[in-house]
Amino acid sequence: MTPEPAGRPGRRRTRGLAFVVQKHRASHLHYDLRLEHEGAMQSWAVPKGPSLDPATKRLAMMTEPHPMDYNGFEGVIPEGEYGGGTVMIWARGTWEPEASDVGAALARGELKFRLHGRKLNGSWVLVRTRNRQWLLIKHRDRFASAEDVTVTRPLSVVSRRTMAGIARAAGATPRQLELAAAADPPRASRSA
Repeated sequence: MTPEPAGRPGRRRTRGLAFVVQKHRASHLHYDLRLEHEGAMQSWAVPKGPSLDPATKRLAMMTEPHPMDYNGFEGVIPEGEYGGGTVMIWARGTWEPEASDVGAALARGELKFRLHGRKLNGSWVLVRTRNRQWLLIKHRDRFASAEDVTVTRPLSVVSRRTMAGIARAAGATPRQLELAAAADPPRASRSA
């Protein structure tokens, strides 16, 4: 199994804010979208993963902020622990808010931002619909597409492994390995 990061506060930055999307097969498959803000990673669980199609609105459940150390975590969280299962660094890069005050935009329930990374780029918005429920929507720009990037680009941007490959390398249990393999698209290509 891969030890999870201990979690310590990160440093505040105003340029080159980090984003990461971790594909996570815990009790259910989902993608964790994390945006750096005030030394932590603001986080949303996106069950179906990001969509490049502006007509597709994806449910994004806001979760607790995570320490910056989680940005580099890829491996297997042991069964019985919170979030137990395989974690892949599916996409990452930097982000920039399109609002001058991110805290106010989050409180208002509408955060517009730009991503600059591997797999995900361009303008996006998170819109709160109620409580912790948000929608993740891709804006129409040159990066918009009908491509299902969760299927066409299934590999880790760090290890270039599939979910099953990550689980095998981390010494996952047979059950975790089976769940990880089921989270890979059929015939996962070697494209990241």
